[in-house]
Amino acid sequence: MAGGLVKAGPVIRFDVVTLFPEMFAAVTASGISGRALAAGLWSLGLWNPRDFTSDNYRTVDDRPYGGGPGMVMLAEPLEKALDAAKEAGGGRVIYLSPQGRRLDHAKVMELGNLPSMVLLCGRYEGVDERLIERRVDEELSIGDYVLSGGELAAMTVIDAVVRQLPGALGGEQSAAEESFVDGLLDCPQYTRPEVWPEDGTGGKVPAQVPSILLSGHHENIRRWRLKQALGRTWLRRPDLLAARQLNDDEKKLLEEFQRERGERGK
Repeated sequence: MAGGLVKAGPVIRFDVVTLFPEMFAAVTASGISGRALAAGLWSLGLWNPRDFTSDNYRTVDDRPYGGGPGMVMLAEPLEKALDAAKEAGGGRVIYLSPQGRRLDHAKVMELGNLPSMVLLCGRYEGVDERLIERRVDEELSIGDYVLSGGELAAMTVIDAVVRQLPGALGGEQSAAEESFVDGLLDCPQYTRPEVWPEDGTGGKVPAQVPSILLSGHHENIRRWRLKQALGRTWLRRPDLLAARQLNDDEKKLLEEFQRERGERGK
């Protein structure tokens, strides 16, 4: 079968052109994205270019003109797969490529507002440039490195977008409090037991959950978490902090964090 809809969903539809449709069980069969699919929050169509070839060998690639290593994906079967995806309801065509715009939270939210999109997964040395010029609306990268193909990048896009859909996480505040949502890294998180390890076995020094998180004082907890998020971003991703306009309260909390850290280091 050339392709097929896994489950109809009222929120957003993804169509993926890929030589390895079986890989997408990673987002359809388990976890948050799997539960959201079962709940009808999104839908998925998978389209294999090999199903759109005309030769006995189902050829989807050939050697590059001009010589060089590797193989290049043929334009014709890819275009036919894109046509089928578009006819089935797919929308904007996005090619997963290290040459594209870097995926960030703002882009994830932008994509989440689309009713549908087609994710094109390249393999080998890439895709015939003529197909990109003719059929691709934008290129998107998940980082400055090279993967074996676009499938992992496509699944990254799907997972990042799906978890922002209303109802996907189960709690309205969950997505709103994650890293990057407000331009900051997330604060440290703790759970039971209150002291761990409880008996100090194995030479490990027992560590306790910060007392403020046990206080029940919601405003103090909120401010502590914000201070830790500001401080962690300052330490680990100063580029994010430089791009964010801090209000007076945030500046004060960051100064407190820096002062406390300086005192601990003495």
